[in-house]
Amino acid sequence: MNQPALTLGALDGHALFTFLDLAGTFAFALSGAVAARERGLDWFGVLVIAFTVACGGGVLRDLCIVAIPPAGLADWRYLLAAVIAAALTMASRGLVERLAHPVVLFDTLGLGLFAVTGAQKALLFGSNAEVAVLLGMVTAVGGGVARDVLLNRVPVILQREIYASAALVGAAIATFGDALGLASPALTWCAVAACFALRMASLRFRWNLPRFKRRREPDAVDSLQERE
Repeated sequence: MNQPALTLGALDGHALFTFLDLAGTFAFALSGAVAARERGLDWFGVLVIAFTVACGGGVLRDLCIVAIPPAGLADWRYLLAAVIAAALTMASRGLVERLAHPVVLFDTLGLGLFAVTGAQKALLFGSNAEVAVLLGMVTAVGGGVARDVLLNRVPVILQREIYASAALVGAAIATFGDALGLASPALTWCAVAACFALRMASLRFRWNLPRFKRRREPDAVDSLQERE
């Protein structure tokens, strides 16, 4: 199946789309590699986690829009970006550790970049605005979910933190801005910045989505009384 020509104004041509997609791949790979190293995985494990985080969401998006084969598997540059990020993390431990909360920083950067490029690619393949926004979110959070599952952690999007919501905001700005005829490189960067700023602000000021209170688990005494 031939892919459609890249004509969406928000991408400003194929060069901007490729740059954003590879930048997001590199940022997510860094977050995955740092998390894997902190879990004590070996070099191969770090590489696997880095690639899974970097390309997992994009592969899922491409399968949904029938962009076969997925770019993350067909384009060697995505694998190279993940390998470089993993190698940099393993070789420059001191440099990465000097950054404040490196996993959060790199993950948030990738979140914004992938939310925007994911939505824009969905539009290029004929998806409507609503589907494009959802696929933008899937592109952004898919790799992070895979990382958390493989590292035996509760996925961030299932917690009360503002994570997937930030991706939705970035994807929505890019998608509906284009629908209103405002597509431009400036809009693309504004959408990325909005997602990044919302995520970082939520962490800084402890903004959380409301959640239900967990019901009290029956203790041993209650269970014994019920059996009697």
